Amino acid sequence: METKVLGRSDINAAIAERVSELYRQLSPTKKQQDLRHVLDEDNPVYVVGSFEDEKLTGIASMAVYKVVSGHKGWIEDVVVDATYRGKGIGRKLIERLLELARDMQLTEVLLFTEDHRIAARTLYESLGFKTKDSTIYIRRT
Repeated sequence: METKVLGRSDINAAIAERVSELYRQLSPTKKQQDLRHVLDEDNPVYVVGSFEDEKLTGIASMAVYKVVSGHKGWIEDVVVDATYRGKGIGRKLIERLLELARDMQLTEVLLFTEDHRIAARTLYESLGFKTKDSTIYIRRT
C-alpha cells in the first residue's frame, strides 16, 4: 500500500471517477466538487490517496487556513472503499495528513465526524484527537 499527496497533475479521468465512487460511499446524497477545482493552487487543500496495486482505495483531505487564533488544518472527506476497510488504510491517510500538518507547523488540526461513525471515532481517538468542547453550526447557502 502506498499513500501519497495528490496534485492536479495526478488527476486523470480514472482517478476523478474513483474519487467520486469513494465519496459516494461516504456521502451519497451530497453534491461533489470537481477535484481539479479542489486542487486549484489558490485553494489550500491537500488530498491524500491510498493506493493498492495502483487502485485508489481511500482518500482524505485537509484544508489549511490562518486565523487570529492560529494556523489550522481541518480534515474532511475521509473514506476508505468498503472492500478495503479494516486494513489500516484510514490510519495511514490521517497519519500522512498529520505529517503535512507538522511540516507546515499548524497550531491545531480539527476534524468532524458524525456520532454514528464508531470506527472512525475510535480511529481518531487512537491518533490523539480529543473531542472539543464546542458546537458546530451550519447554514447552507
